[in-house]
Amino acid sequence: MLTCKQLLDGLNDYLDEKLDAETRALLEAHVGRCPNCWVIVDTTKKTLQVYRGMEPKQLPQDIHDRLMRALQKKLGNQPHPPQ
Repeated sequence: MLTCKQLLDGLNDYLDEKLDAETRALLEAHVGRCPNCWVIVDTTKKTLQVYRGMEPKQLPQDIHDRLMRALQKKLGNQPHPPQ
């Protein structure tokens, strides 16, 4: 029997169809019994479908710079030169 944590650990491989048949069956059985995991799997599938249909967009430089500064601050890293 699969736990919720094991489902989350294997979710990427499940969605990318990289799981062996036995593990996939265990995951699907768990989702069939667990409403919380069903919501996670269903929502993630739908989100991926939406994003797959979109064209990538360039992040504006000012937003990129702010994001990088925030990540560096959060991670405690030294700033990297601008790209």
